[in-house]
Amino acid sequence: MHYTLHQLHIFLKIAEKQSITKASIELHLTQPAVSIQLKNFQDQFPIPLTEVIGRKLYVTDFGKEIAIAAEKILEEVKQINYKTLAYQGELSGVLKISVVSTGKYIMPYFLSDFIKQNSGVNLILDVTNKAKVIDSLEKNTVDFSLVSVLPDKLQIEKTKLMENQLYLVGNSDQKFTKKIYNKSIFTELPLIYREQGSGTRYTMEKFIEKNNIPVSKKMELTSNEAVKQAVIAGLGYSIMPLIGIRNELKTGRLQIIPVEGFPIKSNWNMIWLKNKKFSLVANAFLEYLEEEKNTIIKQKFDIL
Repeated sequence: MHYTLHQLHIFLKIAEKQSITKASIELHLTQPAVSIQLKNFQDQFPIPLTEVIGRKLYVTDFGKEIAIAAEKILEEVKQINYKTLAYQGELSGVLKISVVSTGKYIMPYFLSDFIKQNSGVNLILDVTNKAKVIDSLEKNTVDFSLVSVLPDKLQIEKTKLMENQLYLVGNSDQKFTKKIYNKSIFTELPLIYREQGSGTRYTMEKFIEKNNIPVSKKMELTSNEAVKQAVIAGLGYSIMPLIGIRNELKTGRLQIIPVEGFPIKSNWNMIWLKNKKFSLVANAFLEYLEEEKNTIIKQKFDIL
């Protein structure tokens, strides 16, 4: 057998996506190129790796076993590369971070220079909701998690990155002329919520519950971007993190409605499991954060 690492990589992606088309998109290759490599790889085995039923591709049981082996081989190759860089005196390895969805507006700024300075570091950044972020932390599949609401059932350590501010926002169609409104305004405005498990949803509901505010729930959407577009379109109002609506405020597509008790304030925290044994990469990133976070905040976020 004379299969290549390239073929192993392509077959593993096909097995993951159950589709040549989807694999080609993710690999940035043409569909014919992926099909040719799959055929060349298949020709080296007497047992089918895949089968097509109707128009759908399925990986056979044998193919699944080969995919597992391919993943192990490719992981070993990564480790060889990391060890080579380490012997050359370069920081190398994988940095794994899970981030709540609104955290995507700040996390890249805290990562950018670190990744540029350490070319041997590969980044895996998972952007999802709070519940899934905490789940990944609990299962110890990530080095760090970025949250604005701390978990109450995990023993963690943390470092504060920056303040998080949430405001009541709407589009620019309606004029709000008062200097400040009392909380009764919520009875007049249909609210758009994030999904259950979202940190923004949690903070929003805690504020409403604490202040005993009667609200009209208009709809529930599963991402900050979806909520933002719905508000811009005039489907309702929402309580949103300032960090995620800077551009829309500048262009006038959104407006902050001044309400007593706002902004709701919390902190963005980088958290990790207590007593976690850090890799060299994770430890270096934590040291970088402690040294550079104030400079990054001043350069990138002082305009807020």
